Amino acid sequence: MKVAQIFLLCVLGAILVSTVLCNIPTGPDDCCFTVYQKPVNKRLITSYFMTDPRCPVSAAILITKKSQRICVDPNQLWVVKIIHFLDNS
Repeated sequence: MKVAQIFLLCVLGAILVSTVLCNIPTGPDDCCFTVYQKPVNKRLITSYFMTDPRCPVSAAILITKKSQRICVDPNQLWVVKIIHFLDNS
């Protein structure tokens, strides 16, 4: 009887631990799946950040004055210029 109770307690403990571990966010918060291709006016952009390396697409996220987020290719020349402009201002 004691063995069955200990086994049941272990199973219940494993279930509780697994539900807690499943609720912990482990992935990146901001990822881009497509990138905007057309140049954006640099005066409309207030800041930027790069996506997490775990994201499927490597991108920069530009933040506009209206708090919109635009995913762009960080290797595009116009994006490099915007990033350079923001870093120097």
